[in-house]
Amino acid sequence: MGGTGGTGMTAAGTAPVEEASFLGQHLALLDVPEAAAVIAARPPGLPFAYVVTPNAQHFVRLGRLRDARFQAAYDAAWLRLSDSRVACGLARLLFGLQLKQAAGSDLTHYMLHNTIRPDDAVTVIGGDETLRLRLVEKFGLRRLALHAPPMGLAGKPDEQQRCLDFVARHPARYVFLAVGAPTSEYLSHRIAAEGRSVGVGLCIGSSLHFATGLVNRAPPIYRRLGLEWLHRLLINPRGHAKRVFVDSLPMLLMVLRQRLNPRAYDRPGAGTEHRR
Repeated sequence: MGGTGGTGMTAAGTAPVEEASFLGQHLALLDVPEAAAVIAARPPGLPFAYVVTPNAQHFVRLGRLRDARFQAAYDAAWLRLSDSRVACGLARLLFGLQLKQAAGSDLTHYMLHNTIRPDDAVTVIGGDETLRLRLVEKFGLRRLALHAPPMGLAGKPDEQQRCLDFVARHPARYVFLAVGAPTSEYLSHRIAAEGRSVGVGLCIGSSLHFATGLVNRAPPIYRRLGLEWLHRLLINPRGHAKRVFVDSLPMLLMVLRQRLNPRAYDRPGAGTEHRR
C-alpha cells in the first residue's frame, strides 16, 4: 500500500507536509483548514507552484488509463489533496490508511471566506464577467484579474498560450484555474515549467461558481455521506452518467487490484519532481 511517507513535500517558509501513498499517488495528509494554512504560509512572490485535488475520475485517468501527460502534471504539483470522500473511506476500510479529505470546492470556499484578503492579488483563468463581478461583490476582492478563454480550450494551443501569458502579466498570490480537468492541470504544469509566474495555483473546477452561488452545490447531507456524485446524477442523469459509470466507477476495480497486490501502482520516484 505504501503507507505514510517521511516528511513529504516542503515549500519554502512552510513546515514539511506528511504524505501517504494511495493508488500510486502521493497525497498530502491535510484537511481543508490545514491545507489552507499551508498554502497561506507560502511567502508571496515565490515561483509558481500548484495544488491538485484528485477525485475518482482523476485516479482512473492516472492509474487505469495511464495518461502520461496528466501524471507528469501530478508529479510536478506542489500539493496533492484528496478530493474524494469515497477514496478516503476505501483507503481506511481496506488498507487502514487515514487519508484526509480536502475537496477542491471546500478548499476554495474556505479560502475565500477565511484566507484570502481583499488586497491579495488573485488571478482567475476561466469563468466570465458575471463570475468576476460576483467575486468582487461577495468577497470584496480589489486586485482580481480574470481571463475568460473560449470553449474547447483543450484543443486550442494558441488560446492556452494566452492563458499562460495572462498569468505571467498579472502576478498574483493565488491563481485559480477553473477550466476543468485535465486542462487546468496541464496549464499549471506549463506555467510552472515556464518559470515566468509567481504564486500558488489551485486547480479547482467549478468551485468558484459554487462559492459565489452561480451554481448550486449538492445539499450538505449528500456531501457528508460522500454522495455528491449521486446528487449530480439525479439532477442531470444524461449529462453526468458517463462521468459516474465510465470515468469514475473503475476506481473501485483499481482499489480491489491494490488490495490483492499492494504494489500494483507503485511508481519509483513518483512525486519528487517539483518540491517548493
